[in-house]
Amino acid sequence: MPAAPAALPLSTLLARARVDGDALRFEIGADWLQGRSAFGGLVAALGVHALRERLRAEGVEPPPLRALQTSFVAPVDAGAVEVIAQRLRSGRSAHQAMAQLRQDGQVRSVLMAVFAAERDSAIEPLRPHRPDDVPPPQALPPVPYVAGAAPPFLQHFDMRWAGGPPPYSGGRGHTNQMHLRLRDPAPQVVDDELLAVLLADVAPTPVIGQPRERVPASSVTWALELRTDPHRRSDPLAWWRADTEALAVDGGLVNQAARLWAPDGRLAALGTQLVAVFG
Repeated sequence: MPAAPAALPLSTLLARARVDGDALRFEIGADWLQGRSAFGGLVAALGVHALRERLRAEGVEPPPLRALQTSFVAPVDAGAVEVIAQRLRSGRSAHQAMAQLRQDGQVRSVLMAVFAAERDSAIEPLRPHRPDDVPPPQALPPVPYVAGAAPPFLQHFDMRWAGGPPPYSGGRGHTNQMHLRLRDPAPQVVDDELLAVLLADVAPTPVIGQPRERVPASSVTWALELRTDPHRRSDPLAWWRADTEALAVDGGLVNQAARLWAPDGRLAALGTQLVAVFG
């Protein structure tokens, strides 16, 4: 029986991207799947990478990514995908751009992004800092990755469950907290901005902790607002933290909000999602 193909980390996927006309092409392996589709955080990260490359091709060095809206139109299978990015408008400090991820001639995901530089302001800054309300990662056991039982994409992450009912534990509650970091032999290739996009989608919806049997869940839309720096690269061994809260649950649909904290405690991203739970 042939051996399973090696898992390819994000840095390798980015390094192997190739330009094909107006598109940037990637090869997504089965190691990045989450159920029927590729992991949404990866889809968004590839889209952001393509958007940056499009801006650079047009002579614009992208300022920080401030807002990203992703619509998961259809499942993204393992295999070749193309991302077609275009700049929609540029102002004095902000650029708006759109990307479509296509596969087999069909649109599978659509991303809208705003890249914007800082501006002078008389408003007093408000800089949220991570609360110390859960045990540190060093005091918690690792979340094991069990091939065949866990979604394949999770093998790319080191995680510590910090609060709320773990998936399929029959627990109660509508929040969860987890410490996490990327497993990657070349993490220095992935800057904090792209890493925040990837990590912000790792934590499962909190309601998945309530059933005892596995039930499918899938993101429908995802909005992310970022406070990161594309030129910053945190220590690859440092821990990030994701806090997620289900705000409304009814009819198999979950409205939820999340905060992603950088290793130094800064707020890295704010996210909202509509999640469908099938069961």
